[in-house]
Formats: sequence, structure tokens, C-alpha cells
Amino acid sequence: MLKRYFLNNKKRNFSTASIWIKGGSDMDSFGKKGINKILSSLLTRGCEGFNNFTLSEYIESYGAELNQEVFEDGISISIKSINEHFSKLLPLLDLIINKPTLLEIEFQKVKKSSINFIKKDKENPFNICFENWRRIVYSNHPYAFNTNGNTNDVSKITYEDVLLEFKNFKSRDKYLISNNLEINGICTEALEIKPLEEKSITINHDLSTNNRFDFNNNDSNQTIIMMGDQTCSRKSSEYLPLKVLESYLSYGMSAALFKLFREKHGITYDLGVYYPIRSGNAPFLIYLSVSNKQALFAFELLSTLWKNLLFNPLTDAEIFLAKEKLKGSFLLGNQSLDEILQRKIQLISYGILPITEIDLNSKIEEISSLDILKLTCKYFSKPFLSISGNEKICLEISNRWKKNF
Repeated sequence: MLKRYFLNNKKRNFSTASIWIKGGSDMDSFGKKGINKILSSLLTRGCEGFNNFTLSEYIESYGAELNQEVFEDGISISIKSINEHFSKLLPLLDLIINKPTLLEIEFQKVKKSSINFIKKDKENPFNICFENWRRIVYSNHPYAFNTNGNTNDVSKITYEDVLLEFKNFKSRDKYLISNNLEINGICTEALEIKPLEEKSITINHDLSTNNRFDFNNNDSNQTIIMMGDQTCSRKSSEYLPLKVLESYLSYGMSAALFKLFREKHGITYDLGVYYPIRSGNAPFLIYLSVSNKQALFAFELLSTLWKNLLFNPLTDAEIFLAKEKLKGSFLLGNQSLDEILQRKIQLISYGILPITEIDLNSKIEEISSLDILKLTCKYFSKPFLSISGNEKICLEISNRWKKNF
């Protein structure tokens, strides 16, 4: 079923249409991790009336863009062009979704490309550290796995497997959004958004420290530390308070992480917070990268900061600044039409009603320091830790972590 949504944005000289297909890598079956990534790539490599080359040439002849991306919760396929050519390109989305060619020769190319990408990904210690972190946090949950899958699974995926997955794909809910009224010409279904439903979630905090820690040895002079836990769904009322916390920790040069690790001590290569939008329990983690020489000191600083978040509410000045930076980040995200459309159609697929900037700011203003403190105690009292670095350093950090958490 395809539902459509028109965004009455300010007049622009270009148009974008984006389809969000509900269900992404979370639909990958056991032993076939990465199959939806392969299917998504294959969809854009030919459809009725176009093979791989003619489709690419047709799009490029109008100076247009065709993009696809797989997320944990969905698949995004979008097309963008100047207004005068949009009517010629919009029908491609329907063909790509409903009448792809899915040629076996293209499948082999996509499969090989997926395997190469996974191998390349493993060359980066940062990626390895993150994959280990979410594996111990989410266990067998779909969020535990990379959307690209793993080499073992992808190598065993057959052409017949992908054709079978496409049958499943056709039955998934699909949502179309655009800033161009041309989509009305193919509109047959009124958009329906179910009221927001919050579900209570249970996170197991009874795990031993051994099950909440992992590390991998690397030969570089770099130590990567990631600490955090799973939190709430985007549908939850807890989402915005956690965004305020993210803002306090990582937005700009006034952020707590920047001031502590860079401004005061100057010891990190990279640091920040990872807190993406998810329909299920989203991950929230602090990550940082330091030299081996500074690794133990950096971990002690992180532990002190973490404990402070658990036991001390933000000051009035800190929460005020965090809220203002968060509002500013939302305004910045509204400058790009592509970002606006992507965000809105994703939220609609989750069953979330879009709200005005005034209502959003009002909700942010209602958040108190105690609201945030309650959530840090709820979600972060038993954090998960993943490290990539020298084995001796990793084990020493592990010993200190066990004493602290």
C-alpha cells in the first residue's frame, strides 16, 4: 500500500520525491543479513523499459539524482530534479518499486560490491569497535547488525533468495512525500497517520560486567572508547529530553565533551554522541578516540563525567544553553529540503504526526533537569563498554570500568 504526503514547502526551482518503505535491515532473516541492502541496490539498477545503463543515462540527461539507502527500520529511494523535468522523472519511482528488472547479472555485481564494502569496513578500527558495542547491547535484535550484513551471510545469499525477498518487499507499507503536486497525479490512497502510541520498554540491567564489555586488539597508537546503552523509541516522550542531553554533551564548542576533553586537556582526536532516530529502542553512546598514552586518563575523565550525569542534575545555565542549541540544530536541519522530506516521511511511517516549530519549541521548554536526571538513571546506570586498542590498555580499562560500573 502506497500512501502519499505533500509538503507545502516554499517555492523552489527543484523538486524532490522520496519513498520510504517500512522495513529495512530489520527484515533480514536469520542467515541472510544484508539481503535488503542487496535488494535495495538492485532495485535502482534497472526497471521496466530501462536497463542499468539506459536508466542511468536517462536520469543524467535531465541533470537529476536518484538515491537509495537502507536503514534499520526502512528503505529510502528518492529522485530529485529541476521543476521543469520532474514530471518526466517521477514515474521512475513507481517503476523502480513495482516493476524492477532484478536481473541476475546485476545481482552478482551488487553482491560482490556488498562483500567488498563489508571487508573495507572492517579495516577501520572505529567501525569494528562500534559493531562490537551494538552486538553486546542488542544481542540478537536486528539493531545488533550492520545494514550491510556480514561476509558469511552475504556470500551465501542466492539470486532466488533476493527474488523471494522482493515478494515480501511488495507487501510492505510504502510512503511517498514530495514538495511537488505532481504526486497527486498518481495518488490513490489518502494518508492516514495512527495516533501516537507509547509502549513501555524493559531493558535488562542485571547483566554482569563481563557481558557488558568487549574489546578488540589493534596495532595502532589509537584507543577508541564507546560507552552507552539502548534507550527509547522515537515515539516516546523520553526522546526530546535525551536530545537535550545529547545537545549538552556534544553540540558545538560549548559542549561538555568538547570543553572537558579538548579545551581543558587537549587529548582527543574524535569525540561525540551517537543517538539516531529509530522506531525501536535507539542506541545512545559517547565515543572518543585518543592516543594510547592518554587512554587511561581519558577513560577516567569519561567515568567522572558519566557519574556526574547519574547523580547531579544539569544547572539552569547548562540546560538553557542545551535547549537553545537543540532548537538551533532543528532550524539548521530545516534548511535542506532533502533532509526535511526524509525526516518527515520517516516519522510518518512510525505513526508520528508532524508538529509545528512552535509546538516543538514548547515541548523542549517543558523539559527540566530532573526529567533528564531520571532518564540517565534509567538508561545509563549499567552502561555497555567497547574498546579498540592495545590489549594491555584495553584490559586495564576493563578492570577500572568493573570497579566503577
